[in-house]
Amino acid sequence: MNIYVANIAYSAKDQDLRELFEAYGEVTSAKIIMDKATNRSRGFGFVEMSDDNAGRQAIEGTNGKPFHGRDLVVNEARPRTEGAGDRGGFRSGGGDRGGYRGGNDRGGFRDRDRGDRGGYRRDEY
Repeated sequence: MNIYVANIAYSAKDQDLRELFEAYGEVTSAKIIMDKATNRSRGFGFVEMSDDNAGRQAIEGTNGKPFHGRDLVVNEARPRTEGAGDRGGFRSGGGDRGGYRGGNDRGGFRDRDRGDRGGYRRDEY
């Protein structure tokens, strides 16, 4: 059984999570998900247990319980589904990629300020 564990304290390690769940049965794996850019915990993880009954007992025994100063949120992990923006497990990009956005009042120069010179007039914003 694959178990999703949320609200994990940033100070907790994989081994701490493993030890918590081993009280309920054999733990196949325990992994806290880390941010790739900062190498800091993202505050959630997954525990895999070999026995489904032990997994259900672990969920009941740990959900809402304090762990490293935070109350855990624990439930059975659901498989990833392919949604509108999801391509086979890969997340689509989106968002601002930078560059000139123009034509608005968010700090950029307005299109009407171009005049005949082809450039932007810095005296009017």
